[in-house]
Amino acid sequence: MDTQLFLSGVIFGLSIGSIFFLMAIGLSLCFGLMRVISLDQLLYYSIGAYITYSLSLALGSVWLGVLGGMIMGGLASFAVERFIFRRIYERDVTFSMITTFGILIGGVGIIKSIWGLVPRPVPVPISTQIDIAGTAVPAYRLIVIVVAIAVYGAIWLFLNRTIVGKAIRAGIEDVEHVEGLGINVYRLFTITFIIAGVLSGLAGGLHAPLIMVDPVMGLEVLAFVFMVVIIGGLGSIKGTLVSAFLVGQVVSLGSLVYAPLAQMAPFAIMLLILLLKPTGLYGSPLLKR
Repeated sequence: MDTQLFLSGVIFGLSIGSIFFLMAIGLSLCFGLMRVISLDQLLYYSIGAYITYSLSLALGSVWLGVLGGMIMGGLASFAVERFIFRRIYERDVTFSMITTFGILIGGVGIIKSIWGLVPRPVPVPISTQIDIAGTAVPAYRLIVIVVAIAVYGAIWLFLNRTIVGKAIRAGIEDVEHVEGLGINVYRLFTITFIIAGVLSGLAGGLHAPLIMVDPVMGLEVLAFVFMVVIIGGLGSIKGTLVSAFLVGQVVSLGSLVYAPLAQMAPFAIMLLILLLKPTGLYGSPLLKR
């Protein structure tokens, strides 16, 4: 493998890992705080992509489309949390997983009824190529990587420097203790869901120019998002970022070496890590709710 091909593969892997991170961070936060497996985050990812497609056609700006996708992702997650999750917080994790999978499947049906079955293209907003060590790298992929790192920094500051963020972080460790302090935990749940929905919508909007927008695009990345969350450790922000980049590199470089590795290798990495550390790279022991 020559240097240019390797460098291109690394950049591709980092950009894909960035998308995985933006999708998985919401799922990780929701499980860490509420012990809910929020598979509906993949629906907000699809909504973000389709809103980006529609607004880019109507307004001629992909960036405005991405912003619209973030807003719609947040609104959709708020509605689902308010009308569905408020009724199932006390149920088992398995029940929440089945419920959210049903929401995802139902949402896919709604997307098909609105936009149809034909995959839709979204133009790349920046076609500039940047030369890195003699290799032409698409500037848009670098922007996606920078956005993911910036989001990680913003979430870290929010969780560690704001009162609401500290309450959420404390709730991840022990939600009953936070509730005992008189804090309205259901408000924290709502805030967390909205943040997760916005980030999933952002992931869909940023990913749309790199792929064909398709009604089942959320289902297609379901396994990879699960792997990212499990490898990194449930509820760990740092672990989600590290595992997202790890899975992205395995998918990208594995496909350069031998195409089937792009599908097989991430599962092998996940199994190996779980054998060595069952809680994931940065996960803590699961606490009972």
